[in-house]
Amino acid sequence: MNIYVWRQNKTYHSHSMIEEPCINNEFYLDALAIVAANTIDEALEVLAKENKGWRTDDLRELPCKVYSADEVGVIFTELRGAIHHL
Repeated sequence: MNIYVWRQNKTYHSHSMIEEPCINNEFYLDALAIVAANTIDEALEVLAKENKGWRTDDLRELPCKVYSADEVGVIFTELRGAIHHL
């Protein structure tokens, strides 16, 4: 079993990036999908079955990180809007 992670941040998207994949049908600035599956095809199939607008053809074009569910490790951390104190 693997964990597949796709993330696309379009916060600073410009016309020069018009050919970039659009991975969801909704308007978004930051999209994140994390799926546990045996293969990438299975992961994309699971996302499609959710009927939440995930565009699997475009997800195939976007690099994804693959983590083995058998290994110990950090999969995702994030700080948003952090204010660094003196």
